[in-house]
Amino acid sequence: MKILLLEDDVILSEIIEEYLVTLGYEVFPAYTGNEAEDLAYSSTFDLMLLDVNIPLGNGFEFLGALREVGNTTPAIFITSLDDSQDMQMGFDKGCDDYIKKPFELKELEIRINNIKRIYKIEDNTIIKINDDLSFDTNNFFLIKENEKIQLPKKESQILTYFLKNRNKTISTEELGINVWDYENSPSDATIRTYIKNLRKSLGADILTNVKGVGYRFN
Repeated sequence: MKILLLEDDVILSEIIEEYLVTLGYEVFPAYTGNEAEDLAYSSTFDLMLLDVNIPLGNGFEFLGALREVGNTTPAIFITSLDDSQDMQMGFDKGCDDYIKKPFELKELEIRINNIKRIYKIEDNTIIKINDDLSFDTNNFFLIKENEKIQLPKKESQILTYFLKNRNKTISTEELGINVWDYENSPSDATIRTYIKNLRKSLGADILTNVKGVGYRFN
């Protein structure tokens, strides 16, 4: 699980990072708004942990800008802003949870586990799709009736995104924003080609086309 950590207090950032690494997470720290933007627009993450009052930016505005362009990565604010208006602002900007400083690291772990439950983010590298089909997220294998089918990296990334958003209709625009980095945004035709190849491997009944809207992973 990849986590973007935006926290300008170097000591606190290191404490959080060390704790999350012991839990098996991959942490990418940022100390300013500009550093966080560079990370968010050049890579994809499973979760963002965001301070609000930061150098060269503001956590609320940072998340709001990401949401406006369609980035759906779950986000938790970790901040000393503790009144109800600040909390309301955080949720209005699109956060999934809000932690007030000071906090216990165990609380952070519990909140992350809740995000993983809601968004079906799995630590296990083998994700079960149905009784006959599983997906190895580390090695990009579909496992079908004990046969391993190698998937290209990008098709694997698309499949992983669908697995996190089961039974939700996903547009080509949303896929482009959340699977590709911003410098290499694909055309709709390119995405359709990847989807067509995935459907051949998965079966048309698992990944269906919602005409005029996008695709749904059933």
